[in-house]
Amino acid sequence: MEQDNKKNIRDSEIDQCDFICVHENVVNQVLKVMPQDQELLDLADFFKIFGDATRIKILYVLSQSEMCVCDIANLLKMGQSAISHQLRVLKQMRLVKFRREGKTVFYSLADGHIESILAQGMEHINE
Repeated sequence: MEQDNKKNIRDSEIDQCDFICVHENVVNQVLKVMPQDQELLDLADFFKIFGDATRIKILYVLSQSEMCVCDIANLLKMGQSAISHQLRVLKQMRLVKFRREGKTVFYSLADGHIESILAQGMEHINE
């Protein structure tokens, strides 16, 4: 039994090289195109936005149709203040935009990239 546990631990470990050998040409080639740290931090922040189920639901809803806060709240069975809060976050990250029509504010996806990201994510999880 103990040997089975050791085998499972070994099987779950990440494979590593058996010896240290840095392939300088590959490393230098990647370093030439590697984005700056701040760009990578911004990218990480961008993807963190997709880590919240409510925000994903809102983005998916808006990928189908432009909607106001009342419509989104009704559709998702949530309070308007919760939806407004998440829309504010999405707006700050430039994932959604809005337009005012009289007293109503309509939200939509900021651009086609967001819809593509959602579609690719759905495709990936459904593989």
